[in-house]
Amino acid sequence: MVIAAQMLAEAAYFEEFRGVTASPTFGPERRGAPLTASTRISRDPIRTFAQIQMADITVVLDESLFKVVDVLWRVKKGGLIIVNTALPLEKMNIEGDYDVAVVDAVCIALKHHLTKEGAPVVNTPLLGALAKVSGLVSLENIEKALKHKLSREHVTRNLSAAKSAYEETQLRVRH
Repeated sequence: MVIAAQMLAEAAYFEEFRGVTASPTFGPERRGAPLTASTRISRDPIRTFAQIQMADITVVLDESLFKVVDVLWRVKKGGLIIVNTALPLEKMNIEGDYDVAVVDAVCIALKHHLTKEGAPVVNTPLLGALAKVSGLVSLENIEKALKHKLSREHVTRNLSAAKSAYEETQLRVRH
């Protein structure tokens, strides 16, 4: 997730955003503990490096987090929530003034052989989903960021996964 936040910041910079930062926040230091990674994106230089209080966009890597963390309390009204889930969009029970997008990033990661120690790596597919529904970054600039952060052998699979997620992501716009 931390690397994905950095790649998003790079892709945004390639989109000519001049204010970009990426920073992780770690909770209890144990494997599997929830953590957050924040990316700020602005047309102007950013002069604050504090943790984001209210996000315009939130990406949820694992839908089970809704059971253990209040994911919505730091999302602005009118914000966008992108969820990695196998559930269809109409089954996502997220109430409130939010746009909601879903993509089965686990299935996509497995299909493109993106695993680490046997677990699916969903961050790159979720970058593809974010590109589709946010309009902030293009797949072209995600590819540039992938090439900058990953080895050549990993770029092809990760880019294919991002493109698949871009195509498969479903969006429900609030009324």
